[in-house]
Amino acid sequence: MRIGLGINYAGGFAEAAAEVADLERAGLDVVFVPEAYSYDAVSALGFLAAKTSTIGLASGILQIYTRTPSLTAMTAAGLDFVSDGRFTLGLGASGPHVIEGFHGVPYDAPIGRTREIVEICRTVWRREKLEYQGRYYQIPLPAEQGTGLGKPLKLINHPVRENIPILIAALGPKNVELAAEVAQGWQPIFFYPEKASDIWGDALAEGKSKRDPALGELDVYAGPALAIGDDVEPLLQFVKPHLALYIGGMGARGKNFYHTLATRYGYGAEADRIQELYLAGKKDEAATVVPDDLARAVSLIGPAGFVKERVAAFAEAGVTVLNVLPMGADAGARVRLIEQLRGLVD
Repeated sequence: MRIGLGINYAGGFAEAAAEVADLERAGLDVVFVPEAYSYDAVSALGFLAAKTSTIGLASGILQIYTRTPSLTAMTAAGLDFVSDGRFTLGLGASGPHVIEGFHGVPYDAPIGRTREIVEICRTVWRREKLEYQGRYYQIPLPAEQGTGLGKPLKLINHPVRENIPILIAALGPKNVELAAEVAQGWQPIFFYPEKASDIWGDALAEGKSKRDPALGELDVYAGPALAIGDDVEPLLQFVKPHLALYIGGMGARGKNFYHTLATRYGYGAEADRIQELYLAGKKDEAATVVPDDLARAVSLIGPAGFVKERVAAFAEAGVTVLNVLPMGADAGARVRLIEQLRGLVD
């Protein structure tokens, strides 16, 4: 099992790079750079590529609506080049809260658009002339929609790899099915090992039944918070605001994917109450409603023996990469947590 970590996308690049260099020496396998509504992920990834040598780099995630498919392919090829073939393209739809609220772009057809973007990226990386007529993307643009002067082009550069790994962040059944069919990796959120099969098992099986064997086995990236020790139980309280933010605040009533996930996990009444409080501006109260057992199940927080058991549970549920959130007070503490986890995983 590999170990990953997402850096703080609101922090400074130099500080993040110094910490990642230490984490690389501690045994971290891959670092993810999120992209919400702070600095873009690409700038930080390029900076990290120059400051590291062996660690994998991944976008976690690039939003599918905010770049053209061709630019996404170009960007991935560029990041793979500057990192000497260490880049993984993480893609995701994000949600209306960010896409429409910050970018002013309609949030529509996430599944269809993701499939077409993946197909376009792989065509670009193979350096084929880009002629694509999909439902959502037409390249070159048809004459009736533009000047009629567009001509099929191919990427000038020769990519380091023509099949850069693609990771898709997905929650809903159809999105998960797509990830299992076309991507090298799948990234859920708030992964609950004991309930994962009930929630996503059918979708994963359906997607894998249509999967090209050349893609290899599907990597599954889970993102638990991490704290190891005999006195870390109180840190579960710091997980709850994050869960409350997503379950309660990332979307309106009836249009919140994370609320739906919590409900499918068996916490429907609690999810409703969290959302009610959060949307009323009572964020602290919303966090107190998050059940202890939910926070504990999606985390790696406890004594070393307990964490080792939970790592085994994640592995049994199909997880191949633990993309953890180390709950250390400073960079040194986070590095020590990765070293401890590496000892439990190996």
